[in-house]
Amino acid sequence: MYYINKTKVSTFVLSGLTDNEQLVPFLFTFLLLVYLTCVVFNLGMIYIILTAPTLQTPMYHFLGVLSTVDIVYSTVISPKMLADLTTKLRLISFEGCAIQFFFFDVLVVTEALLLSVMAYDRYAAICHPLRYASVMTNKKCSCLVLLVFSFSFLQSVVQTSCVFNLDFCGPSYIDNFYCDVPPLLKLACSNSLSCNFITFFFVSSCGMGSLTTILVSYHFIVFSILQIKSTEGRKKAFSTCSSHLTCVSIFYGTVFFIYLQPPAQMFGRQEKAGSIFYTVIIPMLNPLIYSLRNQEVKRVVKGSLQKCL
Repeated sequence: MYYINKTKVSTFVLSGLTDNEQLVPFLFTFLLLVYLTCVVFNLGMIYIILTAPTLQTPMYHFLGVLSTVDIVYSTVISPKMLADLTTKLRLISFEGCAIQFFFFDVLVVTEALLLSVMAYDRYAAICHPLRYASVMTNKKCSCLVLLVFSFSFLQSVVQTSCVFNLDFCGPSYIDNFYCDVPPLLKLACSNSLSCNFITFFFVSSCGMGSLTTILVSYHFIVFSILQIKSTEGRKKAFSTCSSHLTCVSIFYGTVFFIYLQPPAQMFGRQEKAGSIFYTVIIPMLNPLIYSLRNQEVKRVVKGSLQKCL
């Protein structure tokens, strides 16, 4: 499994979700249904956005990109997690761990930055409605999406290169069900101070930068909504961003729960439950939230169902 005397580990052992065999059938069935629901609902959201003439606006353009990210984001973790539930020996190769870590890092940062871009879009729509069409042009939307993906890719390249160029001499037991930074750095037998610093820099800059953009945008949004005199007008303005605000609250609430806790030797049940929510449940919830809380999406879905029936 691993070698001593600075011989590099070639295979990692994942702790998996549980060692309780009685829980395995329930967890496997539940998480498989969640994953399939995530894929079906996000594909449905993409199809609706591409085909509905009333949804050809920047907000839904970003939502379509978010749904695409959620499908790939969930696929990076879920199939391996489900496969590990069916076996006692949960192995992942060094290269496989690096690939999983790279794509997970790209997609989670992309999701965070997309949520901040969507907050900026809501700010432009509510605070500057007369200039919205000239501010959020198709070219600008495409540039923002390209910028998000470029930054996410580059920071993931740096983090992955840093972590997987460390020496891993053993033990090779990752106390998690996927490859993440904290458990990997604990296993390194070379100096990981620079990697800790790089990880802290990117996590804080991406997380706090994205969250600051969202908070500042909603500060101006709330101020503008309060200036609207009619109750119906305020309700309509708030309803256009309530779905996004719900997704932001769930995403960052879970992130803070997982990553802002004091470091522990073992990855406990609460942390694993939080990680499941973070990696599997949230990608499924995003299209559901936008379907249930967005009146325009509900109208399009209702019309599509009526045509099908």
